[in-house]
Amino acid sequence: MQASEEIKARIDIVDLIREYINLQPAGVNFRARCPFHQEKSPSFIVSPDKQIYHCFGCGRGGDIFSFIQEIEGVNFVEALRILAPKAGVSLKRQDPKLSSERNRVMDIMDISRKFYHKNLLESPFAEKARKYLLDRGLKEETMEEWQIGFSLDSWDSIFNLLRSHGFKDAEIFKAGLIVKSEKSNRFYDRFRGRIMFPILDVNSNTVAFSARVSPEKEKEEKMGKYINSPQTIVYDKSKVLFGLDKAKMKIKSEDLAIIVEGQMDVISAHQAGFKNVIASSGTALSQEQIILIKRFTNNLAFAFDQDSAGISAADRGMGLASQMEMNVKVIEVPDAKDPDECIRENPEVWNEAVKKASLMMEYYFRKYLDGLDANNIEDKNKAVQLIVPKIYRLGNKIEQDHWIKKLGEKMDIDERRLKEVLSKIKNPENRIKKNENIKKEVAQKIKSKEEKMSEILMALLVRFSSLLEYTLTYLPLEYLQGDDNVDIYRNLILYYNNQREVDGDLSIRDGDFRDWLLSNNEQTKDLNFNLENQLNFFDKLVILGDEEFYNFNFEQAKNELIKILRLLKKEFLTKKIRKLEKLISQAEKEKSDKLYGFMEELKNLLNEYKDLG
Repeated sequence: MQASEEIKARIDIVDLIREYINLQPAGVNFRARCPFHQEKSPSFIVSPDKQIYHCFGCGRGGDIFSFIQEIEGVNFVEALRILAPKAGVSLKRQDPKLSSERNRVMDIMDISRKFYHKNLLESPFAEKARKYLLDRGLKEETMEEWQIGFSLDSWDSIFNLLRSHGFKDAEIFKAGLIVKSEKSNRFYDRFRGRIMFPILDVNSNTVAFSARVSPEKEKEEKMGKYINSPQTIVYDKSKVLFGLDKAKMKIKSEDLAIIVEGQMDVISAHQAGFKNVIASSGTALSQEQIILIKRFTNNLAFAFDQDSAGISAADRGMGLASQMEMNVKVIEVPDAKDPDECIRENPEVWNEAVKKASLMMEYYFRKYLDGLDANNIEDKNKAVQLIVPKIYRLGNKIEQDHWIKKLGEKMDIDERRLKEVLSKIKNPENRIKKNENIKKEVAQKIKSKEEKMSEILMALLVRFSSLLEYTLTYLPLEYLQGDDNVDIYRNLILYYNNQREVDGDLSIRDGDFRDWLLSNNEQTKDLNFNLENQLNFFDKLVILGDEEFYNFNFEQAKNELIKILRLLKKEFLTKKIRKLEKLISQAEKEKSDKLYGFMEELKNLLNEYKDLG
């Protein structure tokens, strides 16, 4: 059995997708709001029977590998790496499928993390670094859990190690672990004599390092207290959150993510039992990071340092999170301590601060409005200038109305005037992007009435394959709309004829039709259709059949089939009648001898339409 097949056999798609979104039972299937596009009504369906999913809103669908590729933004091989540990399957590094550039870099990062960690534990040169971490309150088991390491004060220790493992200079350079000298044109280690904090992605792959100068060298260090890995093929700092791989399940169970600035804040919090804490690593949250967090919760609390940089980063992050309709709170740490210091000195104080976290707008009202006089015109103007832009950033209109009303009451300002100010705030870039997204989403959803009916008919045939023989008699291809529907019906005709010849059972749903598609490329290639697309569309029809006809018996299914066939024929005749009416009008103008023939044909079509009822 291939690794991919073994992984697929061991991982249940429902359990996997539940790690990312909440699924609710819906008949034989499960339903949720789609994680790939914004929607109010859930249209994302998971079939435990077929081990597939499909969204009827945006059209995405597939198996466990497709889901991981979509939600993690990775290719198939990377999806294998993510799912293999979950399934308990070992992937061989020498497998040529796993020798892509990205995977080679990830192997380099994994080996480097283990090397740095071993240095911290065993090297005599790391003694002061170990003492520093212990003095900061970290336990040895915590250092092990977070794989904290130490880079030797050497120009080529990691470089030589990785070359001994068979990696090329260019690969090590692309991993961000070595730097090229401008003078000598030679490579040397990027990280030297530093405490190494591995940065892992949400799936626990080492993608980068944050390196703190060893404490005894702080005064003489010219490159800064912290230096980080550069952006690489596996690391984009705007798409990674420190600690999320360890915190994600706790975030989901507590329905809250706490975000802090630095790595030590996160590690101290986890050691003290606060395991839903993650870090932005000193930068403002990006849209990609917020999307990551939204997989596990819609509630986000900020606990940034109270220096100017921390306040600025928190403000930008809170603004973006609220625009994306997250519920945002602010944790105010007593005595302006950072979370790390607060947790080390008194974890209960931190716990109370988390419990008393303020809503973002409550925090802004306190911060900007306390001390302002509602009877002073300058203070009124100041309040409007400071608070209304914050209200504008809220992604929910009901919230905007609520806080506009609160501001009016507190500063004695007419609510209508505040709404006028709010309406004048412009953000063209966001509005254009939002409009473009809406247009794309609408375009994806628009289908003609005939195409929708055609799709429902195909789903009915997939669920009740015994109706296919009846359908072949009464449904010509020209009645159907939509390339996917036409292609699947053509193949069903071929499949039916093939099965009838071998006198086999006609099983569409139970994998026989899918297997026949895969094994009959020669018979179907002249139909000029995309096999992968056809298989995905077939999976969609299986789920659609479950959704629409779950409680139907055979007689009900047949009645539904007759009803749809009649409607499709009426739509087909309607188009022909309209086309013929235009030809008659043109023939009358030109006094063509074809006029009477057109009129006779129209009469026949109208009679046929009338007979349908």
